[in-house]
Amino acid sequence: MDFTLILFVILAVTAIATALGLLVSRSAVYAALYLVLNFACVAIFYLLLGAPFIAMAQVTVYAGAIMVLFLFVIMLLGAEKLPKGDVLPWQRPLAIGAAAILLAEAGYLLVLRFRSAALLPDPGTVENSMDSLRAMASLLFTDYLLPFEVTSILLLVAMVGAIVLTKREKGEPA
Repeated sequence: MDFTLILFVILAVTAIATALGLLVSRSAVYAALYLVLNFACVAIFYLLLGAPFIAMAQVTVYAGAIMVLFLFVIMLLGAEKLPKGDVLPWQRPLAIGAAAILLAEAGYLLVLRFRSAALLPDPGTVENSMDSLRAMASLLFTDYLLPFEVTSILLLVAMVGAIVLTKREKGEPA
């Protein structure tokens, strides 16, 4: 076993553990901190794949800016502890069905990936120069401008939704 495989296995277990911690945590602040750890694991995965720019963008944008925004909204609204919610009878079967569909899709894509003759290029052969960064930036702000803007609007709507969901009416106890 070489070092990268051992590091990959350790990071994979850590990423899964932090994702499960995020899901089962009753404290919104702890859930956000688990998410930061998960983002850090993903950034190290990018480094293992030979993509230092994407790793740095992962840390800067997601673990930095987005998580600061999430924590700001959590602290602003005082929603540190999640209340016990009413479980609707159709939620659990729907969640299990959606998870099964997602797992089947991931399995199908993995099988399709291993059957195809096209492999990813060796990360050492990919040129990490300013020309490739310029090309990527040009693609991001020309061909992929709509998904980029939709993502920013989605984050804004999520923040407004969090504010609306935790808004207290006048006279309600804190």
